[in-house]
Amino acid sequence: MTFRPRRSVLYMPGSNARALDKARSLSADALIFDLEDAVAPDAKETARAQVSEAVTAGGYGPREVVVRINGLSTLWGEADLTAAAAAAPDAILIPKVSSPEDLARIEDLLRQAGAPEKTALWAMMETPLAMLNAGAIAAAAKGASPRLAVLVMGTNDLAKETGARLVAGRAPMLPWLMTCLAAARANGLDIIDGVYNDFNNEDGFAAECGQGVDLGMDGKTLIHPKQIGPCNAAFSASAEEIERARAIIAVFDLPENADKGAIQLDGRMVERLHADMARRTVAIADAIAARAQ
Repeated sequence: MTFRPRRSVLYMPGSNARALDKARSLSADALIFDLEDAVAPDAKETARAQVSEAVTAGGYGPREVVVRINGLSTLWGEADLTAAAAAAPDAILIPKVSSPEDLARIEDLLRQAGAPEKTALWAMMETPLAMLNAGAIAAAAKGASPRLAVLVMGTNDLAKETGARLVAGRAPMLPWLMTCLAAARANGLDIIDGVYNDFNNEDGFAAECGQGVDLGMDGKTLIHPKQIGPCNAAFSASAEEIERARAIIAVFDLPENADKGAIQLDGRMVERLHADMARRTVAIADAIAARAQ
């Protein structure tokens, strides 16, 4: 069982060549080289060229490299997708996904562009229609869009499109966050929480990271490198949690427990589903530890 850590997912403007180079030394689990929101219209083509060059050159080590393209309905979208396919990042992030048909079209274009199989798709969940179609979008991973691997919450755009306020505790967002999380889990996908805009508010950021962990998110998108360390810490299992997970795995692996659905461990009842959860916890923890070596 292998899982890729996606605790910290940092957006970086594709128009900033210095930032793309600096990213090679950052401790983020994943980097999103952005051609969309972070790039002015008159810098789109320059950004596309710089991102393609950076991805092709590599040197990002274990960091997952993702390119966010402009939407296909824009002047730049198809050229972005073709360039990204040629550069072969780990994934391409598609903005404004609102239906499984959007992903099916992207799949067709990637095949035509000769994108390697290793390049996955990530989908931005940031429109009201995406919230209504979350289940169908996530289910595309088992049908029309086999590259789909991750859903990314676009909370700023959701606020813009719905009029919902971005307030402490995110009460207006919670129904949508949990709808998308359920859709992701039902279809074997990871899901990444939205950004926290006030990157100088350390307490507020810590609280929102903690909330994301409680909700079940795999990680959080970030807008500033200073958020990486606290985010990694928040989304990493504690030593006690890892020890407990290993103990659950060990007891279910005993031959005499092979056919049991539930057993007692340290005075508490644990079920086989807890063993599955424990294996995921340990696999991610081992992957994080391997990166630190």
